[in-house]
Amino acid sequence: MRTLTKRSFVQIAHNAPVGCALAALMAFAAVPLFAQSGPPAVPRLVNGKPNFSGIWNHPYVPDMAKSSKGANGMMQEGPGTLPFTPAAQAAFEKYDPAVDGDYTGSCLPFGYLRSFNAPYPIQILQTPEYVGFLFEQNTWFHVVAMGRPHPEQLEPTWFGDSVGKWDGDTLVIDTIGFNGKTRLDTIGHQHSDVMHVVQKISRPDLQHLQMELTVNDPKTYTEPWSNKRVFTLMKPGQELMEYSCEENNRDFTQGHIHLPKK
Repeated sequence: MRTLTKRSFVQIAHNAPVGCALAALMAFAAVPLFAQSGPPAVPRLVNGKPNFSGIWNHPYVPDMAKSSKGANGMMQEGPGTLPFTPAAQAAFEKYDPAVDGDYTGSCLPFGYLRSFNAPYPIQILQTPEYVGFLFEQNTWFHVVAMGRPHPEQLEPTWFGDSVGKWDGDTLVIDTIGFNGKTRLDTIGHQHSDVMHVVQKISRPDLQHLQMELTVNDPKTYTEPWSNKRVFTLMKPGQELMEYSCEENNRDFTQGHIHLPKK
């Protein structure tokens, strides 16, 4: 569409009736003299879906029941309390990581959700066929296969088996097949081997990711519950660092955590 200039407006006013000239003046005043650029567009894959690739800072979540806010819009929102079964509630109240020990002191895998809850960045690598999460925590990774079902025979693992699909511009990740040997967060909320996790991830703008995760574990909780959080894109040039949990684990040697009792 051709933009009106001052010269074209003068010609319109000279040749048209007064009413038309006033209408043209009003239209000219409403058109900005300079094009205004909006916020940077969300990058997309070749299939048109949002590209989440990047290195993301995210809230440290030591307690998934609680809520907290960080800088640059980073936040997490928990349900307040978790709907434990009576047996699971009693087990959680009895658990004391300072006394009972924390399996992470033995450098065992954090597990899927606790890796998202750790206070270290996460890099996402994405293609139309796969989504990869690279956790700075202990240099672990997890791969989500797009557009396929879970295998019929699943070997239970620390991180489970994840498959993904798109709901519009929202990535939906379905994860099952856990071994039940991890805890959800630092405070020690537990789960069982039948835990089923659904994550919904979207990118509302260039700088942020939104994630809602829902935990369904009938052995541990009386009903499904959810936690929401917002990630922020790290600055260009910032990269993941190597993280190695070895025999000289400082959290263990300096008394911050203890090994589980045998």
